[in-house]
Amino acid sequence: MSAETIKFNHCNYNLQSWSKQKGINPIPIQKADGIYMWDFDGNRYSDMSSQLVNLNVGHGNRAIIDAIKEQAEKYCYLSPSYGSEPRGELAKMIIELMPDNMGKVFFTNGGADANENAVKIARMYTGRQKVFSRYRSYHGSTYGAGNLTGEPRRYPLEPGAPGFVKFFDPYIYREKISFASEEQAGEYYVAKLREQVIYEGADNIAAIVMETITGSNGVIIPPKGYLKGVRAICDEFGIMMICDEVMAGFGRTGKMFAFENFDVKPDIVSFAKGVTCGYVQLGGVVVSKEIAAYFDNHLLSCGLTYSGHPLACAAGVACLNFYKETNILENVNASGKVLGECLEQLKEKHESVGDVRYIGLFSAIELVKNRKTREPFVEYGKDPEGKMGRLIGLLKNEGFMTYSHENMILISPPLIITPEQVREEMAKVDEVLAEADKMV
Repeated sequence: MSAETIKFNHCNYNLQSWSKQKGINPIPIQKADGIYMWDFDGNRYSDMSSQLVNLNVGHGNRAIIDAIKEQAEKYCYLSPSYGSEPRGELAKMIIELMPDNMGKVFFTNGGADANENAVKIARMYTGRQKVFSRYRSYHGSTYGAGNLTGEPRRYPLEPGAPGFVKFFDPYIYREKISFASEEQAGEYYVAKLREQVIYEGADNIAAIVMETITGSNGVIIPPKGYLKGVRAICDEFGIMMICDEVMAGFGRTGKMFAFENFDVKPDIVSFAKGVTCGYVQLGGVVVSKEIAAYFDNHLLSCGLTYSGHPLACAAGVACLNFYKETNILENVNASGKVLGECLEQLKEKHESVGDVRYIGLFSAIELVKNRKTREPFVEYGKDPEGKMGRLIGLLKNEGFMTYSHENMILISPPLIITPEQVREEMAKVDEVLAEADKMV
């Protein structure tokens, strides 16, 4: 099929997500390998967002492809009630990667229904209804996950379902209070959350749901002591601590799971993306041993036709083996160190850069109109002049493919990227930020 036909079919028969349909201009991709993609004219593009921060192993991973083929020759599908080799093996592998308090896995199709089922499980286990989540969060766009979500993508779902309560992220860069230390900031935000929990009726709260590190809403890294403080609130009031690791999990932060950076043990963990890296869609919920034991004698009222799909689980087994065999975390930390150095240099050089945040290969550049006042490059939820879109377009012209959200450029390349490739690609960002400087 020609590039023109692919583009015509996309534009005329496909509804593209998160887009006004008029004027969309997709690049038809002919092939992809590693961190690169090529169009039909032979132009090369660097995938610096791992597609949707899910293609951790890059394109064309032979081990995963072969595992899918091998499983397809045995059987492609079995319902969740049958014993499936890859389903059980992958669940075992995931539990072995988790802290010692975790017990079992419920598989889903992706991240949104992982979060929905995590909430259902917390409500069934506790007998409570209310669920806390943060304003700067994205947990999915289905009805339940969309009610968990705090940012503008929840608006089409409103007035929404009852029982979902929002609280603020520990977003130090945007806070009006000046803190003497990270620890002080962490104590402040934990105290405000505890106060809100009491005001909402602690006995009515089933769960506090957080992206361990806020993802597309700015790679907001919690200050020292914050997550331990949230863990203490949950322990005090019998609330389930749910860590959404859909984006930050499976090596993205330099640890296999982001919560490992903060020395906490959640009650429930949702995951997706990096478990198969998009080769076949898969998500899931990991629950503690205590929660797992509860459902020995209580009905688990959760079910999906494709729960633990054999092809997806086979891809997941191969993916986790690849992480281990290639020592992927070592590469994430080595390349992540270079990425951090490049980001700090950009912050020093460009007036439009207000802040840079990074951990492992998970990063964001926050753009401002004025460094002193920290006025955002574009307003929250608004970009009438399309300024961020123009910057992303300039990056695309350089062959640097990523996306923006609010006033931030997200940079989260595949975990296989080398330090040399990081330097090569970040030089392109340097050039484009020079144009952003002219726009402030």
